[in-house]
Amino acid sequence: MDKITIKTYAVQHKLSIFNVMKMVKNGKLKTLVEEKNGKEITYILLDDVIEEEIKKSIVPLNERESASIKVELKDLRKELKLLKEEIVTLKGLMKNKT
Repeated sequence: MDKITIKTYAVQHKLSIFNVMKMVKNGKLKTLVEEKNGKEITYILLDDVIEEEIKKSIVPLNERESASIKVELKDLRKELKLLKEEIVTLKGLMKNKT
């Protein structure tokens, strides 16, 4: 069984270190803690079965971006509609004052 650091694992799988740490804390990844130069270093033990499960659960970046872009566009359209309504209301108030 090979062992790699959390940072290396994150780079290999194109994940953030934070997400890898969450997987470690949740027990999804097997780890080994060793002391080196007075520091505790956490290594991830690579297991083929677990790696396959992790690869299936990781959503590819392209899919995440396109899904989030669609949601963002929908939210922006709602915000634009609200802003237009507010402008019409403010213009009406300004006409009433003059």
